Parts: sequence; C-alpha cells; structure tokens
Amino acid sequence: MNEFVESMAQVVTGVTVVTVKDERDDVGVTVGTFTSISLDPPLVMVSLGNTGYLNELLLRHDRWAASVLSAEQKTIASRFATAGRPGARLLLAGMPHHRGERSGALVVDGGVTALEAETVKVVPAGDHTLFIAKVLGVDYVDASVPPLTRYRSRYR
Repeated sequence: MNEFVESMAQVVTGVTVVTVKDERDDVGVTVGTFTSISLDPPLVMVSLGNTGYLNELLLRHDRWAASVLSAEQKTIASRFATAGRPGARLLLAGMPHHRGERSGALVVDGGVTALEAETVKVVPAGDHTLFIAKVLGVDYVDASVPPLTRYRSRYR
C-alpha cells in the first residue's frame, strides 16, 4: 500500500475546492481528483472519500460548485483540507467569493476557473465515491493565473 501511495504522489494534480449548500450551513473540502470526463454533454467528476461529511452531503444534494484554485490560493486549499474545519462561510471570511446562481453553493473567486454542477450518477469505487455531474455553468475562467497543484504531497 505504501508503494501505491508513493507512486500516486508522483502524479501532478490540480487543487480544487468543492462546496455544497446544506440546510444548516455551507460545507466544502479540498480535493485532488476533479476532472472533465465528457465534452458532449459537458460532464465532470469528483472523487470523495466515503467517510467524509461532504460525501454524505453530496449523496443528499445534487447541486454543488467546484473552484479550481490558483497558485496564490494555498491558504484556501489548506483551510478546506484541515480536519474538523468550520463551515465554508467562516473559512472564506475575508476572501473574495460569491454564491453560485445555479447551485447556491459558495464559489471561490480568484482561481483559474469555477463551475457549478449537478450530479447525474454516483459510482462507489473502493474507499471513495465518484460523483459524475453535468455542468450547469462556468462562473469564470482566468487563463492569466497559474493553477495551484499538488505534487509529492506538497502544494506547488
């Protein structure tokens, strides 16, 4: 298992914050597995650990947002990756963000892109769950900023 973990640490991944609006609060988490899987129709996929609270919420709420972070947003990535974190509104206090029109979820401003999605299929995959979603809309794209990546267990 350690060899597999080390092997996957050699793969560069973009860093994304996925958020959802719950009845009680806004919740979000930093993920390393977010990708486009289809252009027609536009579909994306996020992979979440089965034991996480966001996984539980996405099984109940179909609409969510994904904010792909820029290299300058390491602090945001760290805040959303910390165990026992407070709600997303507190984590984004003082940081530019807005509420997505289509999902109602919080969207982080200043990243490389952000979109809103609606889950169309849930696939159990070992200790993770894959959420395949149709893209409801792209909130913004900023090709002028470099993305935040994770490589060898560090933000780059």
